[in-house]
Amino acid sequence: MMAIHWLKNLLSAGKPRIAQGKVILPVEEQIRVWYTASKKMAWGIKKEEFNRIEEPPSLTDDDLAQGFIGVSLFYGFGDDGSGHADSVLSGKIAWEYACRRKKGRVWQSPYINFDKPDAFRLRPGAPPRPRGFYFAKIQTGERFQTTTVSRVRRFFNSVTGWGPEGFQFLCITHTHFPDLMSERKTPFMALADYDVAPYGFNDFFDVPQLFSSNRILGLGIGNVDQDYPGFGIPTLRF
Repeated sequence: MMAIHWLKNLLSAGKPRIAQGKVILPVEEQIRVWYTASKKMAWGIKKEEFNRIEEPPSLTDDDLAQGFIGVSLFYGFGDDGSGHADSVLSGKIAWEYACRRKKGRVWQSPYINFDKPDAFRLRPGAPPRPRGFYFAKIQTGERFQTTTVSRVRRFFNSVTGWGPEGFQFLCITHTHFPDLMSERKTPFMALADYDVAPYGFNDFFDVPQLFSSNRILGLGIGNVDQDYPGFGIPTLRF
């Protein structure tokens, strides 16, 4: 179980502190912003769930060699009917939080529809996400640039792409990352564990893309077989 000292500061005011040169926030800060967001949006995450969060995993030499740069905290909302989280809902909730928090400084493609199963889904073969809090080791896209989602997916085994994690990372725990994108200090993101069918009818050939320009956070789509300059493909390891 994590040391309880962070719990005393969960209700403290103020924005997360970002140490110079530290782009991945300490776990204690991530917990605090989750607590704040849940309270503001009435998500109903119980205090007992926060108390049960355990120590995060440590990065191994192999992780570092594969481009993993830190550990992030995520949350699985809902139920997919098989005892796992609803990964589409988990992404939608985070995106709605960004739309509220950024007060209009967001843009969404009309081809994104979280509410249509024949238009937006977790890709077949992607690992189901657990319900409640979970940690994942993260690579934020730097390693897989100038390549396609379909090509990177062939290497998924002990690692996988980002799905709801992309929305939760940019919209909840690491809201400074879109500014880094606007400043071209980190790549835009293609979320390889989602599928998008822009015209519905289960005709899936795109993925969601998250980007930021002039401090406006954008949600678009891109073809799995096309390379998009400026975009990276983030990966994670559970």
